[in-house]
Amino acid sequence: MWRVAAAQMNSTSDKERNLRVARALAVLAAREGAQVVAFPELFNWRGPSEQEREMAEPLDGPTLSTMAALAREHHLFILAGSILESLPGEERAFNTSVLLNPAGERIATYRKIHLFDVDVEGVGSLRESATRKPGQEVVVDSERGLFGLSVCYDLRFPELYRELTRRGARIHFVPSAFTLMTGKDHWKPLLRARAIENQVYIVAPAQIGKGVSGPANYGHAMILDPWGNILAGAQDREGILVVADLDLGYLEKVRRELPALEHRRL
Repeated sequence: MWRVAAAQMNSTSDKERNLRVARALAVLAAREGAQVVAFPELFNWRGPSEQEREMAEPLDGPTLSTMAALAREHHLFILAGSILESLPGEERAFNTSVLLNPAGERIATYRKIHLFDVDVEGVGSLRESATRKPGQEVVVDSERGLFGLSVCYDLRFPELYRELTRRGARIHFVPSAFTLMTGKDHWKPLLRARAIENQVYIVAPAQIGKGVSGPANYGHAMILDPWGNILAGAQDREGILVVADLDLGYLEKVRRELPALEHRRL
């Protein structure tokens, strides 16, 4: 049994403020008996795209050092939802999700593969690829092979989650900052679909509300079981956690009684 917490935040362009919120939520997760706490996409900083290169950090920078210390202090697995990762010689940053174990060690590093580039009438253009570089690798944690990583827009590409499942991941993380416009219609159906078709648990921390720039975010952080049931869902507030117990025995029961993954022909 894994007790998992998913955070709902409204991150700003103030890194110190965002990390204070994350620290408080990690402490709360530990107090609730969670073994894992997951934060949303860009939990440490959200601001104007022209500042992204300046605000990006290496993996050994202050944000992940802070989160590693929290993992050690509270004996938690921490999904640092995503940060903008700088690499030497790269003009664009990666949108990178990192999973830390209770020793503060990085056991998974995933760079978001699918970038959100859209033109919406009446809203305008959003071009993640203008300032961010896509990743290439599908990532399951190196310690247990239990956790699969993805980020936000990846949710629309089911083949990624099928590959995570094929590699053995039974708990899939989806840290996100879904827009209000798409989230109100698509967030829950997409999460339920990924859980049902792969017979896995989905942990989906989320950004909520209006940030410094860009469209408002939908929020509704949630945790789903392999049948597609919502085990825990957030209200329309920031700075909160949803917590659920994930029973891997139940996952195996679902797969045994409805062995759809064994029936695949393609």
